[in-house]
Amino acid sequence: MAIKVTMPRLSDTMTEGTVATWLKKVGDKISEGDILAEIETDKATMEFESFNEGTLLHIGIQAGETAPVDSLLAIIGNEGEDISALLAGGDAPAAETPKADAAPAAEAKSEETKTEAPAPAAKAATELPKGVVVVTMPRLSDTMTEGTVATWLKKEGDAVAEGDILAEIETDKATMEFESFNAGTLLYIGIQEGNTAPVDSLLAIIGPAGTDISGIADNYTAGGTATASAPATEEKAAPAAEKATEAVADTSSNGGRILASPLAKKIASDKGIQLTQVKGSGENGRIVKSDIENFTPAAQGQPAANATAAAPKAETAAPAAPKVFVPAGEVFTEEIKNSQMRKIIAKRLAESLFTAPHYNLVIEVSMDDAMAARATINTVPDTKVSFNDMVIKACALALKKHPKINSQWKEDAIIINHHVNIGVAVAVEDGLVVPVLKFTDAMSLSQIGASVRDLAGRAKNKKLGPQEMEGSTFTVSNLGMFGITEFNSIINQPNSAILSVGAIVEKPVVKNGQIVVGNTMMLSLACDHRTIDGATGAQFLQTLKQYIESPVTMLA
Repeated sequence: MAIKVTMPRLSDTMTEGTVATWLKKVGDKISEGDILAEIETDKATMEFESFNEGTLLHIGIQAGETAPVDSLLAIIGNEGEDISALLAGGDAPAAETPKADAAPAAEAKSEETKTEAPAPAAKAATELPKGVVVVTMPRLSDTMTEGTVATWLKKEGDAVAEGDILAEIETDKATMEFESFNAGTLLYIGIQEGNTAPVDSLLAIIGPAGTDISGIADNYTAGGTATASAPATEEKAAPAAEKATEAVADTSSNGGRILASPLAKKIASDKGIQLTQVKGSGENGRIVKSDIENFTPAAQGQPAANATAAAPKAETAAPAAPKVFVPAGEVFTEEIKNSQMRKIIAKRLAESLFTAPHYNLVIEVSMDDAMAARATINTVPDTKVSFNDMVIKACALALKKHPKINSQWKEDAIIINHHVNIGVAVAVEDGLVVPVLKFTDAMSLSQIGASVRDLAGRAKNKKLGPQEMEGSTFTVSNLGMFGITEFNSIINQPNSAILSVGAIVEKPVVKNGQIVVGNTMMLSLACDHRTIDGATGAQFLQTLKQYIESPVTMLA
């Protein structure tokens, strides 16, 4: 008997998913546990496996298309089985969790349009002109309730290809690029640069050039017309599709933006592969996971050279910002509008400082042996370890010995985290972000160093994903590179503590009763007194001091 496979809910905040690539095609034999497709959620790109056996009889959501959770993803059954009743909206057992309340209209899908739509939106969708898609303010993080359009990279009337960056959007955690899942012409911009709007507000309208969209913006209600990443149907005008294909080809061949799934980007980054060197096998040349896994350096060709040649031009194209003229002898002020990130930083830190009873513990650490150890480690080819990396590693090991530091406060309980995820504070142009090193205690010094450099670099280039800034259990903030010898930080909640790291200072110290020249560093631990008592914090600092002053003990 044929079984419907629906779009799975792969995260607690997921409301829709995008099929990045299909790993099976219609007619293929499916075994239980086979990977059917790679699905992009609101947090990551994940492999989706089959819980059923049979033949893949129908694909309901094509690669690159987006659909709500529980939409018809595929049908699996016996070879040659009649599935016309299922396609017409008939009942069948769901492949995963059965949804007794799912409306048949939400699963109905015509062979001509290959478009899934939830039942509440079905009527509204038919009211839109042919090929027109309403793009809404996306939810780019689990805590995001509104977003600010920092910059539009397209203007009304511009051709938009699938995968093109439409705008840069400020969330409560970072400024992120928002790409289009649809091809066509940008017919309308609903939120101007600098303006803030709630999630699901009308962001833009995309469709065939010249389409009459009068009344759509005025009559739009959040969630009632279309979804933020709803794919354009296959009924869209042919000229628009042709232009979109041409646009994709142009961006790839001229060293511009390369289409790639998030999973492919992550694997390429981990392996140090330039995406410009990889030829995509997905739709419209999109680079998928298999392209990265099968890539060999010998495949490097002319596109990489073109990209290298184009890079200096791109750098010189941006003019330097003019300096503000300050009249001599006159009162002069400048007003800078608060970014969404700055507003959220102010709100969160104020909440932390005024709700958590902070206290600080300070300890001085000798760095002589750490400096010698670092110099030795960095003699290994292709290895670069910083003092901050050593502090992070020492913190991870100390947290395993003192799990009460690795905790968070709740009104009815204290949560002790037995996994160690260390957040590293990174200063960016608009404020401060905290990318997270997951399972830091299991990482080597060189892995920590490479990960911190990668995360910090992408944070400053606004390429950091929201999932990479979530889940920290402890935070490290280092201002030593600015010559700051000692400072106190505000706790990054829901963490219970944050470590402030100062600069290494050469000064007279007493060793074995003699005054000698030594190198020391100040560490300040801010603790939440609701979860961490003074003695507990002091014991943690003693263990941390031991690891840093004698790095070899980190190997024990």
